[in-house]
Amino acid sequence: MARQGGPLPSTLRRRSPLAQSDAVTPRSDADAALLDALFTQSPVGLHLVDTELRVLRFNTAGLGARSWRAEDIVGRRFTETYGLVEPHETEKLVREVLESGVPLIGRIVRARPTADLAQERLYAVSVFRLQGEDGAVLGLAAAVVDVTDRERARARARILAAARENVGRTLDVAVTCRELVDIVVPGFADTAVVEVVDSAMRGDEPPLSPLPPGVPLRRAAFRSRAEDAPQAHPVGDVRDIPAPTPYTQTLTDLRPRVLSLNDDLPWLAADPARAEAIRASGAHTLLLAPMTLRGTVLGLISLYRTGQSDPYDEDDIAPALDLANHTALCIDNARRYTREHTIAAALERHHLPGRPVPHTALETVGTPVPSEGGVGWCDTIALSSARTALVVGEVAGRGIHAVAAMGQLRTLVRSLAAFDLGPDELLARLDDTVTLLAAERATLPPGDPLHHEALAATCTYAVYDPLSHTCTAASAGRPTYVIAHPDGTTKIPDLAAGPPLGGADRTPFATTTFGTPEGGTLAVTSPSTPSHPASEPGILQRALKCADRPLQDVRDDILSAFATDAGSTATALLLARARRFPADRVATWQIDADPAAVAAARRHVRNQLTTWNVEEETASNTELIVSELVTNAVRHGSPPIELRLINDRTTLTSEVRDTSPAAPHLRHARTIDEGGRGLFIVAQLAQVWGTRYAADGKTIWTEQTLPSPSG
Repeated sequence: MARQGGPLPSTLRRRSPLAQSDAVTPRSDADAALLDALFTQSPVGLHLVDTELRVLRFNTAGLGARSWRAEDIVGRRFTETYGLVEPHETEKLVREVLESGVPLIGRIVRARPTADLAQERLYAVSVFRLQGEDGAVLGLAAAVVDVTDRERARARARILAAARENVGRTLDVAVTCRELVDIVVPGFADTAVVEVVDSAMRGDEPPLSPLPPGVPLRRAAFRSRAEDAPQAHPVGDVRDIPAPTPYTQTLTDLRPRVLSLNDDLPWLAADPARAEAIRASGAHTLLLAPMTLRGTVLGLISLYRTGQSDPYDEDDIAPALDLANHTALCIDNARRYTREHTIAAALERHHLPGRPVPHTALETVGTPVPSEGGVGWCDTIALSSARTALVVGEVAGRGIHAVAAMGQLRTLVRSLAAFDLGPDELLARLDDTVTLLAAERATLPPGDPLHHEALAATCTYAVYDPLSHTCTAASAGRPTYVIAHPDGTTKIPDLAAGPPLGGADRTPFATTTFGTPEGGTLAVTSPSTPSHPASEPGILQRALKCADRPLQDVRDDILSAFATDAGSTATALLLARARRFPADRVATWQIDADPAAVAAARRHVRNQLTTWNVEEETASNTELIVSELVTNAVRHGSPPIELRLINDRTTLTSEVRDTSPAAPHLRHARTIDEGGRGLFIVAQLAQVWGTRYAADGKTIWTEQTLPSPSG
């Protein structure tokens, strides 16, 4: 079998003018080496074609499709081999080069080199005529480069530039939407639909994100490449979108998404009108982009590709989101927000939690759930010793006052967490504050709306320890916890339900400790009350069956299930997946209750920090901190005494634990005092320090910030 860059077959040498010229005109060794190098090593696809347009020699590096066999190419006409989309047009161009001798430079040609490619490929083709010394035409040389990504990026850039120039030229919402669909069809979509929240179309305040269920949307614009393309609803129609579908999920989590369309999709049954329009149009791919601005939801852009058009891919999401953002801004300019709305939107954006902070041993995903019953929030808080607090809560009611109360409680929980309180004690302090806020509402003038609106709230607070793989939780209200093990089995921990916050019931809150396996996933929803029952935990269990799925996908499934469950009352959802904390980043020693053990503790710390490559200044400070803490434990604590170092990559934690319940306190020693300076020194060297109590004693801990590896 002939190689791609090897010598020509003997049969073709006898027939081909190129082969004959090769025999008549001897080539030097350098010429031959150069030619062989080009055909065997060049990143550009090279083809040698005779006057009958048959391929004599080739190198398909520029095609980027597959490994080609010489017998599939050599001797065949190039128009029959490479899956050209327009073979006759391409042959015409090539023959013009053969006849005129004028080269063809950088002509873009569409092809599908292999039948299994989902998208067409674009190639920049340059063709040159080859002539012998006597002027006889020998054939053609063609250079081919795959420019698919480059040309598609340019096409997207042209669409975005056109949208920025032509969309939003008027202060009319409907005109702005029509300008958008005129831009994207047919260059970026075969069919485009723009739906705007009806209140925004009328110039009123749009709803804050996430979009509450039942909010009507108006079909503001529609355009299709096909003149008789079917529509689910006519332009101007106002209706809410049936749930659960990707349309409602996009409006809830505000994430753009690309979806392949086929008749087997279960969500099509939820929206028969759209399903019928999709089938009738032959759409095979859907790209959804939410229109959002400053925490509000303005609408949704739906882009479809049909027939032979290439399907959307992940690279199309960013330009679609840019189009949606630009259109949302133009709609906002047309609608002219009132000052009152700006204040309300800014307040909610300020109070709603952002993305969870990343933690070394825990991956988390949280989201509020649209509900008429209340405003929910979820939070993750980094605690000492690599632990993480998981918080899910709810304030009853809707509107700006409920959002403000939610913001107050979230801030208070974060403040109390800084004191390293146990979950039960933290909820007790939170309950006292809610009781005080409720009493303040009762003293408002009778004409104030808040005077008649009781403050009701629930909250669950759990602390995850990656070193022991345990979770300690307490709850105000009945919690919904589900643990998914790596093998797909699920378990519902038996947690005690405490009274709601601010209520008349003063029953103490109880804590429960349960195991969380490495690689397992914990799902938590907002706690319920007797009058506000919890969602069925089976929804969480079914979604957590596949343990290896991304948390974002699990969240989408749970939100979709909540939307279809009429009894679901959850207002917030938090998912946490336990990771392995590196064992080589924790060091523990048992310390003798002897003053001489202080030197041994310093030696342990010095050796361990050297192993961890901790810089000299931090290591010296840590030695001094540990020395003071161990000295304090030996003098005033009770054995056994334990020293532990935790290297959490960005934070170095030093802990000394003993069984005495007595707590040290910071003193400011006078000049003549001989002692009392230990904790003062510790406080100066560490970024933060504190005391954590347990049933068997206490732990004094400090944290120091480690410099980044880059310096």
